[in-house]
Amino acid sequence: MNDLAAQPLAGDPAARVLVAGANGFTGALAAKIVWEHPRLQLVAATSRSDAGKRIDEIYPRYRVPVELTELDLDRLDGIDAAIVAYPHGAAAPTVATLRAAGVLVVDLSADFRLRDLATYERWYGEHGAPALFGTGVYGLTEMYREQLREATLVATPGCYPTASVLGLAPLAEKGLVTDVSIAAMQGTSGYGRSSDDLVHFSSMTENAFPYKTEGHRHRPEIEQELEALGSPATVAFVPHLLPLDQGELATCFATLAEPTSKEAVEALYRDRYADEPFVHVLDGPPNLRALRDTNECHVYVTVEEHGKVTAFSAIDNIWKGASSQGVQNLNLMLGLDETEGLL
Repeated sequence: MNDLAAQPLAGDPAARVLVAGANGFTGALAAKIVWEHPRLQLVAATSRSDAGKRIDEIYPRYRVPVELTELDLDRLDGIDAAIVAYPHGAAAPTVATLRAAGVLVVDLSADFRLRDLATYERWYGEHGAPALFGTGVYGLTEMYREQLREATLVATPGCYPTASVLGLAPLAEKGLVTDVSIAAMQGTSGYGRSSDDLVHFSSMTENAFPYKTEGHRHRPEIEQELEALGSPATVAFVPHLLPLDQGELATCFATLAEPTSKEAVEALYRDRYADEPFVHVLDGPPNLRALRDTNECHVYVTVEEHGKVTAFSAIDNIWKGASSQGVQNLNLMLGLDETEGLL
């Protein structure tokens, strides 16, 4: 690979890594994080549509001097791990081939996040590798850390479920959540490198609006994880686009199973996240600029006068909501400290 010797590694690499789909927002960011990681060697970055271009041509600020090539699944020797940044539906066959070759895989698509095949088919269509469906570990690190240490396939959560579930998890783990409404807002990078008129500058500047108001495919993912944590709950979920490129804020309104004071709820959150390196419980509402380009999640929780909890959870949607969370999980899969390359 061009200029591979320039990668700033600290000693022998723990793994040789492929990033597939490294021309999109999340794939290019994953390549940047791997390139700057002290223990991961970026041995290939692939793209069909942009093969022959360098990542730093498409994303100059990432400064990754690596030429994109087409993925050749017949030549996987020398690859220990892969981050797959393909669209939903397209990822599964590639993931299956990589796993058959013994490669550890972190998938950034939705192809292995859901545990019920019928639910997946309702929201995404036919699955591209049904024999592998249900075998991945859900990659919300703060909830599944021990399982991730043994994982060979990780399904990185969607950005909206990452923010929403982290915002509600301390309550859900205690069985306290009975009904949830979420208004989630994010920047246009959540749409990917799209020419869709919805995210055109003339539509977005000085503007904001909801979309997928009758049902978004991240809702069943949120419901799945709340149930897994101990609080089966119906979720009303509406996403909104904001006139910014990165960042996401989920405002979660939860009805509690029993009356709980504001002080008790705050203490619950502080205790639950006290030892988490990337989740910070704040004294006031979060803002998106404070965590741009980080793997952090900032949470603020309060109880209003009618007894309903409001939890505010903010992340960078393409970092903690995708690429950096994927690397956090890969670190655990490789037996590294989960913070390596992310602080």
